Amino acid sequence: MRGWTQTVTARVAGIGLLALVMLIPLAQVRGLVAEREQMRDQAAAQVAQGWGGRQVLGGLVLAVPLRIPAEQDSSGQPRWRGGTDIVLPDEAQIVSTLRVDVRQYGIYRVPAFASTVKLAGRFTAEDLAQFRREAGGTWQGQQAELQLPLGDLRGLQGVDDLKINGLPARFRSSARHLGGLASVVIPLDLDALGDQPITFSMTLHLAGTGSMAWLPLARTTDVHIKAPWPDPSFTGAALPMERAVTADGFDAHWRVLDLNRSFGQHWREGDARVDAALRDAAFGVQLYQPVDVYQRNLRAGKYGVLFIGATFLAFFLVEVLRRLRVHPVQYLMVGAALATFYVVLLALSEQIAFAAAYAVAALSVVGIVGGYAAAVLRARRAGLILGAALALVYAILYGLIAAEQYALLIGSFVLLAAVALTMYLTRRIDWYAATPAIMERS
Repeated sequence: MRGWTQTVTARVAGIGLLALVMLIPLAQVRGLVAEREQMRDQAAAQVAQGWGGRQVLGGLVLAVPLRIPAEQDSSGQPRWRGGTDIVLPDEAQIVSTLRVDVRQYGIYRVPAFASTVKLAGRFTAEDLAQFRREAGGTWQGQQAELQLPLGDLRGLQGVDDLKINGLPARFRSSARHLGGLASVVIPLDLDALGDQPITFSMTLHLAGTGSMAWLPLARTTDVHIKAPWPDPSFTGAALPMERAVTADGFDAHWRVLDLNRSFGQHWREGDARVDAALRDAAFGVQLYQPVDVYQRNLRAGKYGVLFIGATFLAFFLVEVLRRLRVHPVQYLMVGAALATFYVVLLALSEQIAFAAAYAVAALSVVGIVGGYAAAVLRARRAGLILGAALALVYAILYGLIAAEQYALLIGSFVLLAAVALTMYLTRRIDWYAATPAIMERS
């Protein structure tokens, strides 16, 4: 047994075990990346605390309290229970212009925006009459309200030219919610309007961070947005019908019909299914930051054990082919240097461009490992070869990080080439030998 533990095969198994041990520091690095990403999110939350968070805007909806007849009490008197009917407008037009500013919080950058939103629309008299008949109770029209749901009320900076049926009006604060969104309201005497339609128009000044979304709260919802941000990410339940993205910004247009969503024009407040459908129906744009250093660091870490194993393999091949001996502790020292690369990359990429951070971290580790290999293997040429091989490994890793959609394809061919090269170089190794040896040609 003792003789077997000194064979080349046993040493390969030991090196593989050392490569697995390196999973421990790599896991610590991934935890560090997640912690720094959380700190970035906390920085965004701090900016949102004073400026406004991710905004979601719906058009005005009509909320009408009603009395619903219930069973009679023991004395034969009728009982009533309350409820609120929600009615959507026939059409809503939203035109939004965003001014974007990147806020600095410590070392973190958060895209914040101030938006001027022109909102207009109308409720038809036919809809109001129909939904009153279908209510299943008595509308309390004197207590009706027009309700405006918003994702973050802290970002509502002002309202100009608010008019209902051409007359000036004013929002009031409210405890009402729609689809989980807080709202401001306009009191409305629906009975006094009679059979008239309801028209509305206003200009909102709205601030937020990260993203702007809308709810399709009309039979036809028409949204047009412009912003000087060159990297928009259109998200949600609907993509824009028309869009133009240039280096100076973007311009997008949506049109969403009631036929495109899973809720109707009229429902009873408190319906959990409608609330869930409302949240799922949101659509809009995210102010995407294309250089997400934490995502790139995480992707680099995913290949960590593979490239540590590849470096160990390169050391082993030089050791065997040159008939040298490398101690397991020396393998661990090399592994520690390779693991340090990810910490240096994370720290630098928070301060400078990711490509520059990667180059500095990679060159530092290549220099350290190459110099150490030259000393351990007692051959400057071997150190240069291993340093060059490690530089090639880091170049391949950067290519995998940069090629998001083709990473698997590239990585599979690189892995195949590495396995083929290893098989070729080790084809004449005597795996049963107590010392590294090359079998003679037969």
